[in-house]
Amino acid sequence: MKTFHSIALLLLLGATAFAQQGGPHLAYVYPAGGKVGATFQITVGGQFLMTVSNAFVTGPGVTATVLDHQRPMNQKEFNELRDRLKELQDKFQATRKRNAGTNVWTTADATEREQIRTRILKNPPNRTANPAMIDSVIVKISIAANAAPGDREIRLATPNALSNPLRFCIGTLAEITKLAAKPANPDLEKFIEKMGGQPAPVGTPKYESRISVPASVNGQIMPGGVDRYHFQAKGGQQLVIAASARQLIPYLADAVPGWFESVLTLYDAKGKELASEERFHFQPDPVLHFEVPRDGEYTVEIHDSIFRGREDFVYRLAIGELPFVTGIYPLGGKAGEKTSVALTGWNLPEKSLSFDGAETGIVSLSGKFINAVPFAVDDLPEVSERESNHTVETAQALTLPVIVNGHIGKPGERDVFQLTGHAGQQIVAEIFARRLNSPLDSFLRLTDADGKQIAFNDDFEDKGSGLNTHHADSYLTATLPADGTYFIHLTDTQGKGGPDFAFRLRVSEPQPDFALRVVPSSLSLRAGLSAPLTVFAVRRDGFTNAITLALKDAPAGFSLSGARIAEGKDKAQFTVKAPPQSSENIVALAVVGQAVIAGKTITRDAVPAEDMMQAFLYRHLVPSQELAVTVAGQQRWFMRDAFKILSATPVKLSPGGAARVRVSAPPGNFSERFKLELDNAPEGISLTSVAAIPAGLELVFQCDAEKMKPGATGNLICDVVPKNQEPAANPKKPGNQPKRAAAATLPAIPFTVLAE
Repeated sequence: MKTFHSIALLLLLGATAFAQQGGPHLAYVYPAGGKVGATFQITVGGQFLMTVSNAFVTGPGVTATVLDHQRPMNQKEFNELRDRLKELQDKFQATRKRNAGTNVWTTADATEREQIRTRILKNPPNRTANPAMIDSVIVKISIAANAAPGDREIRLATPNALSNPLRFCIGTLAEITKLAAKPANPDLEKFIEKMGGQPAPVGTPKYESRISVPASVNGQIMPGGVDRYHFQAKGGQQLVIAASARQLIPYLADAVPGWFESVLTLYDAKGKELASEERFHFQPDPVLHFEVPRDGEYTVEIHDSIFRGREDFVYRLAIGELPFVTGIYPLGGKAGEKTSVALTGWNLPEKSLSFDGAETGIVSLSGKFINAVPFAVDDLPEVSERESNHTVETAQALTLPVIVNGHIGKPGERDVFQLTGHAGQQIVAEIFARRLNSPLDSFLRLTDADGKQIAFNDDFEDKGSGLNTHHADSYLTATLPADGTYFIHLTDTQGKGGPDFAFRLRVSEPQPDFALRVVPSSLSLRAGLSAPLTVFAVRRDGFTNAITLALKDAPAGFSLSGARIAEGKDKAQFTVKAPPQSSENIVALAVVGQAVIAGKTITRDAVPAEDMMQAFLYRHLVPSQELAVTVAGQQRWFMRDAFKILSATPVKLSPGGAARVRVSAPPGNFSERFKLELDNAPEGISLTSVAAIPAGLELVFQCDAEKMKPGATGNLICDVVPKNQEPAANPKKPGNQPKRAAAATLPAIPFTVLAE
């Protein structure tokens, strides 16, 4: 029985270790969308995709089926096929020259030769392939005729792991898709030429195609690539050409600036440049608007601004007389009240719409236009800016708390607001503009009645705004030194202005609050076992209280351990445990946080997000649509009570002392095959020993008195690691050692450090 337990445990945890070490990671989807009612194939490129068995698209009306997997063959396999192909070629030539003797060319030889050629061309070796995109999967997508248009997310799953999400768009326009790109492969080109084939032409890749508009055009840009699409247009048409590139893949970890920076250029039939755009306001994806002067043929060209390219430089172009919103006013409204929102833009069937929302936060306006339009909903009183407020003498008087909706109407304009305060009063002034797609780059100053500056701010980083790389909204807080009149001055840092330079200015005493981001947005669990999650707290206006986390409306069997963000802390790593049964489908979990603010319990949803790297260095929490979870396998009977924390929690640690924690473990020789290691250990706490006891395991944690302060709290996350999985030693690169693969994770162990 002991041997059976050991083998079963090794198989059970071994599968988990493999999944966590090499879980599928998506680099691109091509094409990145399709038309309602269509069935078509897409290519998904990435890493660790060869065991992918399922594909999932969020929302109803879309089914995805995995058809095929591709990866460059290794050099040994290629050499064997190449040598065999040469033998067949020699045999064929000998037969043609009638000197083959008894070794005559046959139909079977011809079939084998064709099969070898097909295998080589399908998955040729490629020593220059990007490791992050070395695998690809072919997926069939079927979109129902009644599927709602809009943005979805696609994920791939292996039997034991779930990939990160990528955006997938569902539209109503005709879809035009360029053939999927192939990465450069000099070795293959030489081989094809040697076998008598035609190598690819040398030089900058160019692509030309004739299309009918309106349409959504899908393409990929390879190094030096320039794609050109020719179409007919009629005089007087208001053409909109909107590129989606960075919208599809927000950040590229290993490229500068960290995304595909596309350029759009429009030409007439004679090749004369008519319009060109590299951006739309501050956003990298350009939008080109053009009034067609006369009937005829026109050409739109797209390329990267510095002519980079590779398979994940994916784009979608929406072309036609399409409704596009360039700006709205106001940028938000009060919760529970109807707000009339004026729209500006191109080809709009309506110039305004009415919004009535009860939930506070930033939402997306819905209407008859093709682009996403953010809209802020708050619960403070709102007023509109008075346009004569450009000097201290004409400053607009405010009664706090208040949100002011306004514009920096022209270049160089300054708006001034007046408030009356008292000594010791705390004041907060905050701009929402860039976070709401306004091009305003704000600058705020607070002065007293004599013009003395009390506080100022240019840029304030909002970690909850994961798609912004330039946090251009301003935020200042100050304690007023005396009773009297004060002024808030608002300008654009770059001296710009215009109808689209709208803002929302909040002026109030501190309004403590918080927002939450849960990472990652894809999680793979083994039935009955735990895995780590991290929740980041975005604290606002000095909020410092502890936040308790919980699952909201979760299916039976899911539970959290250590789900609490300590007072003053910005994040917590804890664990989520799966039910004992597996599920064939993705489960969408929801995490919420509760905290007491001014005597009231406030609840906030944790927005699923991906912790993404940009340009080798910068990290961003990029929101996703859902926290998707898969549960694989079935919990074995001998694992039902395994990995339970038997000691009381939180574990109490004395500075300089040790604490013992008992954990149940599976029967058998668990300690001989596995070890426990701290994951993201708090500085000053170490796991010094693990010993087998009749109840399972006893863990000893040591607290360093110099590094851990009394009152410190948090979680201890312990990974179960196979003892035979040791990273290769590399003394020359001590900080670059490969991480061991965790076979399982214990439930989080809360701790607190006692006063000395």
